[in-house]
Amino acid sequence: MSTSLRTGPWTLVAASLGFGVVQLDVTAVNVAVEPIGRALGGGVAGGQWVVDAYTVTFAALILTAGALGDRLGARRLFAGGFVLFTLASVACGLAPGLGTLIAARAVQGVGAAVLVPCSLALVAHAHPAPGARARAVGVWAAGASVALSAGPLLGGLLVQVAGWRTLFLINVPPGIAGLLITARRVRETPASGARGVDLPGQAAAATALAALAGATILGGAAGFAAPAVLCLYGLAVLAGIAFVVVETRTPAPMLPLELFRRPVFAAASAMGLLVNVAFYGLIFVIGLYLQQVLGRSPLVTGLAFAPMTIAVGVANLLAARLGGPHRTIVVGSALLAAGCLTVLATDAVPVGLAVAGFGLGLVVPAMTAALLGSVEPARSGVAAGTLNTARQAGSVLGVGLFGALAAGGLHTGLHAALLISVGIAVAVAGLALRLRPRILDGRPSRVRSSRGRGVAARRRPTAG
Repeated sequence: MSTSLRTGPWTLVAASLGFGVVQLDVTAVNVAVEPIGRALGGGVAGGQWVVDAYTVTFAALILTAGALGDRLGARRLFAGGFVLFTLASVACGLAPGLGTLIAARAVQGVGAAVLVPCSLALVAHAHPAPGARARAVGVWAAGASVALSAGPLLGGLLVQVAGWRTLFLINVPPGIAGLLITARRVRETPASGARGVDLPGQAAAATALAALAGATILGGAAGFAAPAVLCLYGLAVLAGIAFVVVETRTPAPMLPLELFRRPVFAAASAMGLLVNVAFYGLIFVIGLYLQQVLGRSPLVTGLAFAPMTIAVGVANLLAARLGGPHRTIVVGSALLAAGCLTVLATDAVPVGLAVAGFGLGLVVPAMTAALLGSVEPARSGVAAGTLNTARQAGSVLGVGLFGALAAGGLHTGLHAALLISVGIAVAVAGLALRLRPRILDGRPSRVRSSRGRGVAARRRPTAG
């Protein structure tokens, strides 16, 4: 029996637990925003920060965590991420006030930033064959997506029965289990000393994301023309420019910008950002809408998300069997749009969420496998970090933008959010269609040079 067969299943279990606890906390907390606001104050803006303090640090640090995983070994960092995430979860559950909770959520985001790229790097190294890797990524994504979509249901149940603090304390058992499995059953990945920590790039990225989140959240309350909001947006732009300049000039960038010259890599990263704007933003707004407009309890609100839980998990497992990534992504995008239109036209929230969730469940593993297949194995950590940075940046934007729309009226805000999400689904499908000649079931495509000659695309074949 090969080493891959002996270690692969345990690696996949540990990686799924790591990604799962990270995703569970995001959507479970969305359902609890209203009860947390009643207990600790802060209104809609306070609830946005409870969500975005986590996603900002998650998005800002995930690239550095991926690079450190490549440099030092993903297993070592992955275990440390479990420790930090679990301790921060305890701090969240015991927080005496809103400020303490937001700070602890930010620390939780640091642990999440370590767990996610290292978990995907471990899966990629444990399953080197493209077909096996695509199936493993599907299982990895399925576990996390089920946790993501089950979060509202579990969150509503816990809030109803035991209070909002249990939302965070529930992370402790899987955190301990994941740490033990990692220590005893997971093999270390080869360490590469070629990449270090890019502190200037890290500072610029964190500043850009925090300023962007702050401007969007503040804009919902003060208006997007307010001087403070415009200053924050200006800071986000300047920090983003500084990040690009730093990454271009540093010898060891946290994000090698040349990766974006690869069409599959660039497209998958853009898709990751877009789908998370829609998905995370909608969960935030729909949770508030059900509780504050329709008067539903946290438990009933969670139950409204239950069909989505099943749909996402089933779709993740089917994604690798539906043909090339471009076909899977187009079908998934169409279902995402159809689900949003169903809620918009009929107010049938559970049905619409199930359809949209099935679509998202097809898109995520397909784009993830395609992105991993576009880079060499030694760069799997930074590739995973880039994709998840894009996704978490999308989460920050989604919660900030859709929350700002909701601040002007939940009913009209929800309708606007649904229409924006339909547009996002169309954009994702368009990206997939444009990539069709370059993603053909794992075979290199042909592209035209500037002189009109056919040349083989200079990239690795995609997976799945």
